[in-house]
Amino acid sequence: MVAADSWSPLVRDADTGLPGARERLFSALYNELHQLAERQLRRLAGSTVSPTTLLHETYLGIVQGQADFPDRGRFMAYAARAMRGLIVDFARQRRALKRGAEFQFTQLDTRVNEQHGDESSGTPEVICLSEALEALAARDPRLAEVVDLKYFCGFSFAEIGAMRGTSERTVQRDWDKARLFLYSELNAGPNA
Repeated sequence: MVAADSWSPLVRDADTGLPGARERLFSALYNELHQLAERQLRRLAGSTVSPTTLLHETYLGIVQGQADFPDRGRFMAYAARAMRGLIVDFARQRRALKRGAEFQFTQLDTRVNEQHGDESSGTPEVICLSEALEALAARDPRLAEVVDLKYFCGFSFAEIGAMRGTSERTVQRDWDKARLFLYSELNAGPNA
């Protein structure tokens, strides 16, 4: 894990667009980001993507992107969102190939399967969760960031509070609000 005092110059340089700064930040965080990739992939049982592949695909998105990284929390949340997006893309490709849709566009059924018939892959759940998180981010980006930091990055409420300059209790309340929203989104019927 990168020491807190070494974050500021790395993040500041990456945020200002200094040449090579994003690459240096990514290198400094490689081990932590690799662990994040492993956690992300555990949610997609049976995935053929390795953590290293996911991490390198994320790296390409980070160095080519225009995102701002004012602090460690935002950087880690951005990396988690980028990884989640790649996992969803891999899951959709896998789902399409599994159904023989190599060269066809298919319509994605976004309802959560109550029977969990495809439980071995976790693909429908990953896709539905990602869509619910996108809806949450559109409504309240702060709550979506808490989910990214807690659920996907594995940070504690205290760590998230320290990163965001808020109390642990405030983060807990944001987490509870986000969970209620996501529960509502994931359990909404097709006509909702």
